[in-house]
Amino acid sequence: MNKKLLNILVCPVTKGPLIYDKKNKELISKSARLAYPIIDGIPDLLEEDARVLTQEEVEKLRKK
Repeated sequence: MNKKLLNILVCPVTKGPLIYDKKNKELISKSARLAYPIIDGIPDLLEEDARVLTQEEVEKLRKK
């Protein structure tokens, strides 16, 4: 993920920052508790395509 692109992208729901999850190829919004997929290198920032984070995932993010 291009760092410059990551710096300008925000969560479409909360307008908050996104965290790049390289392992799962997702952009994570901690405040919305959503994971947006990255498909063929292109972030899909549609709320209806996002995956809801599990409670366990949210807890792990809080520790970071």
